[in-house]
Amino acid sequence: MAGPRKPIDLLVRTGRKHFTKQEIKQRIDQERRVLGPTENIVPPSYLTAAQKREFNEISAQLVELNMFSELDLDNLARYLDSKYQYFEVMKGLKKTKPTSVIETDNGKQIVPNEHHASLVRTKNMLFKECRAAARDLGLDISSQMKLSIPKEVKRELSEFEKRFGDRI
Repeated sequence: MAGPRKPIDLLVRTGRKHFTKQEIKQRIDQERRVLGPTENIVPPSYLTAAQKREFNEISAQLVELNMFSELDLDNLARYLDSKYQYFEVMKGLKKTKPTSVIETDNGKQIVPNEHHASLVRTKNMLFKECRAAARDLGLDISSQMKLSIPKEVKRELSEFEKRFGDRI
């Protein structure tokens, strides 16, 4: 089974595959068409003011890296929504204790706090949702490494390349 398709910049710079200039141009045009438009990127109306500010910051960075378009608006909004919900659950989790002490006929007994357990489950669910959205957007380190493009190394031109240039 073939792996995921990699950007042409990555393939050319790593040198693992050799493409003609026409093939490179076709792939670049194809990748631009697939990316989608970037002219009307506005945060969805259901986000809060703080979420809209972060939306604008992240989307500007992703557009600059050619990793974001109007097609990804809802993915970024979903990421921010789950991220902010996660922070709210964490605040509540810090205020509740995992156990409570109750008085019984035999004395004091420590029992688990069901509200705390419920918050932990919610926190884990929101974390997974946030991480999945971040992965889809290329915000986590593993997806960034898949897209990372090595720096081009300047090399000395061969005698053949000096004589004929790019007419090969």
